[in-house]
Amino acid sequence: MNTKKPLTVACPTCAAPVEWSADNPYRPFCCERCKLIDLGAWAAEEHAIPGDSLEDDLFSGELDAPRH
Repeated sequence: MNTKKPLTVACPTCAAPVEWSADNPYRPFCCERCKLIDLGAWAAEEHAIPGDSLEDDLFSGELDAPRH
């Protein structure tokens, strides 16, 4: 019989080992607490997806003035 070991990953918040399975509703996190800590970090802008800032273009004065 071929028994596969379940995939184990590190929790992104606390690095605890987490079994990657449908039985874990918080995956890739180990628990709801770690999931909420990560969500809070995104909300506080501690994490960001790299890219060009559109805000710089909007407030730089380089855009054409709106026509009414």
